[in-house]
Amino acid sequence: MVIRKLNINEQPPMDLLLLADPSRMLVEEYMQRGECFVAESDGQIVGVYVLLPTRPKTVELVNIAVKETHQGKGLGKQLVMNAIKVARTMGYRTIEIGTGNSSIGQIALYQKCGFRITGVDIDFFIKHYSEAIFENGIQCRDMVRLAQDL
Repeated sequence: MVIRKLNINEQPPMDLLLLADPSRMLVEEYMQRGECFVAESDGQIVGVYVLLPTRPKTVELVNIAVKETHQGKGLGKQLVMNAIKVARTMGYRTIEIGTGNSSIGQIALYQKCGFRITGVDIDFFIKHYSEAIFENGIQCRDMVRLAQDL
C-alpha cells in the first residue's frame, strides 16, 4: 500500500470522504483549503485523509476514511500515523482532530496514536448538520476534540 498526496488533476474520492463526513457542503468547503492524501492498494484508492491548516503552526486532520471492504485491517491507524508524520515534516507543531461523541472506535484509535482529549464542542453536530446522525446506537451530538504536539 502507498499513501500519497492527491494529484492536482485528480478528483477527490468523494465516496470515501462522505463516509467520514456526511455533509457534502462541508467536505467541498474544506477540500478547497486543505490537502488531500490517499492510500492506494492494487491501483485502487482505499483510504483518504485531509489536512487543513487552522492557525499558525497548527493543522487539523478533518477527514479520515477507509473503504468499507478494507476496514479492520489497520489501515486507519496507518493513515493517522502518516498524517502525523506529514504534518511534522510540513513544519506544524500541533495536530488536532475532532470526532463525534458516538465514534467510540475512532476516539480509542486517536488516543492510541498519541492524541489527547482537549475539549468538547457541545451540540456541534446538531448545529451544523440538517439530519440526525446515529452511530453505535448513540446520537452524535457533540464533537470531541483531540490534539497532540509534534
